[in-house]
Amino acid sequence: MIQDIEPHIFNNEYKPRPAKDGDFVFVYHAGLAFVNNKNQLPKFCELKDLQDMIYLFCVDGIGFYLVKHYMTGGNYVPIQSLYRAIEPEWLAFAAATCAHLAVWYESNQFCGKCATSTVMSESERAMACPACGLIKYPSIAPVVIVGITNADKILLTKYAQGHTRYALVAGFVEIGETLENAVKREVMEEVGLRVKNISYYKSQPWAISQSLLMGFYCELDSSDEVSIDEQELSEATWFHRNDIPKDDTRMSLTWDMIENFREQNKPCCFA
Repeated sequence: MIQDIEPHIFNNEYKPRPAKDGDFVFVYHAGLAFVNNKNQLPKFCELKDLQDMIYLFCVDGIGFYLVKHYMTGGNYVPIQSLYRAIEPEWLAFAAATCAHLAVWYESNQFCGKCATSTVMSESERAMACPACGLIKYPSIAPVVIVGITNADKILLTKYAQGHTRYALVAGFVEIGETLENAVKREVMEEVGLRVKNISYYKSQPWAISQSLLMGFYCELDSSDEVSIDEQELSEATWFHRNDIPKDDTRMSLTWDMIENFREQNKPCCFA
């Protein structure tokens, strides 16, 4: 998956330091990220007159910095496409993580309690209100991804709008809800099925939606007749493991789960 960047080492400890020539700069403007002609983030040594740089994190000791400034001389791409727009893959993961933080900084310029302008904390990654003392940390929303299995079949879905690839049932965890109950609720709401034997698989940080995805497999515990929520989905189809359509990547948790099911001798038998 996209976060599996070994042997590179991702270090998000907040220890700001001055930028060096080999460090990368994430230039962010209105939901877009600046990419150079090599499909990479620009380096600090390539840019001049940078102001108000914000230290984000390191990969292999190489720093990544945020600059909220419009620039010319390159291409701007939507942050939603960073996973596929940037090469190599480890840098795509870093760029998407930069986008997560860029959106968070942009969304927390003012205190949500008293509307005072916030300031960056000097001791931790947080935005602080100098008036009422409210502290805001980076936001991460929990999301469940659900592989619903029925013997040698798995249910694949397509969203009602936006993405055109097959996916799995998914949704945000609600307040006061366990992950297991979120799985059952999302399955019932989106495809009208009851499930049992919920089994955890893997997790994945998904920066574009500021989420932490958590993958679960479960078994059908009702009729296999699907009743889709047409506001959420355009299709929900059972596929035998031998007939599952192919995708060009396993970078997402969704397609890692689909391919894992395709390769398993038995469903719901996971380490």
